[in-house]
Amino acid sequence: MDPDWASHSLGIFICLNCSGIHRNIPQVSKVKSVRLDDWDDAQVEFMAANGNNVAKAKYESKMPPFYYKPTFLDCQLLREQWIRAKYERKEFIHSEKQEPYSAGYREGFLWKRGRDNGQFLSRKFVLSEREGALKYFNKNDAKEPKAIMKIEHLNATFQPAKIGNPHGLQITYLKDNSTRNIFVYHEDGKEIVDWFNAIRAARFHYLQVAFPGASDADLVPKLSRNYLKEGYMEKTGPKQTEGFKKRWFTMDDRRLMYFKDPLDAFARGEVFIGSKENSYKVLEGLPPSTQGNHWQHGITIVTPDRKFLFACETEDDQLEWITTFQKVISRPMLPQEYAVEAHFKHKP
Repeated sequence: MDPDWASHSLGIFICLNCSGIHRNIPQVSKVKSVRLDDWDDAQVEFMAANGNNVAKAKYESKMPPFYYKPTFLDCQLLREQWIRAKYERKEFIHSEKQEPYSAGYREGFLWKRGRDNGQFLSRKFVLSEREGALKYFNKNDAKEPKAIMKIEHLNATFQPAKIGNPHGLQITYLKDNSTRNIFVYHEDGKEIVDWFNAIRAARFHYLQVAFPGASDADLVPKLSRNYLKEGYMEKTGPKQTEGFKKRWFTMDDRRLMYFKDPLDAFARGEVFIGSKENSYKVLEGLPPSTQGNHWQHGITIVTPDRKFLFACETEDDQLEWITTFQKVISRPMLPQEYAVEAHFKHKP
């Protein structure tokens, strides 16, 4: 698709979505329609002399490998802060401007959602690469943190719609080998994106030590994960005689987690989804004897131990979930994933 917009002050072509963000920084970027606006000779010559590759070489010359470069699929906040960091603040030309997320240590206050009452309260967070952890404190002068989240198992993903805030960030970590969610935001868009990239930096440096032979290209995809899919389905229990209950499902890599509410701190349960070589498969529909589902579009997941039955509200939902499960099942398992699978088998 050809971009219909351009920044004639930066000499780059941009898409419609990004053109709106560029218009918000007129002191840096002056936007015109490629087709509808008048262009003078000097502007055309400047575009011809520059272009997106020249701008990339200049404005991304010192971009750290861990810094998250958003795509058109990402939320507005990530795209806006990327454009501001690159062109307005020139963070990837001047390395010293990367201190907030490159220093290996960061502390500050974030609004955190209370686990039980759903209220957002200001909490102090400390990220320390040296300690290998992100911690938060319930009181400013507290000696002991309320939680210690190991960088090894940390993930962060922007979830504005779910959290109900355009700057909403979901942080997950493992506690007793179960996934724990916390939901945070900061009023300042730059601050929360700096936190996100500081977490990615800490993960990058942790993985460089853990896998000394690995290239940046191997490590960067492992720094943070967006969920493969989320949404409501109905499920029934292992005996398949209980009624179906509506639950919120999150597919995170090979963990299918279900929650009573999308903003719950802990999952009600987790299902490991292995690969077809290991006898995992997904089937459209439910066994003929199934009863109690209100929604009609069934999915059966077969694992080496048992079958899991789900029902979707619409055929589109069903197709999307089946496609997501098939992608996971068609991917061969990595050595470290066998350890995760073994743990799931021994869960009480």
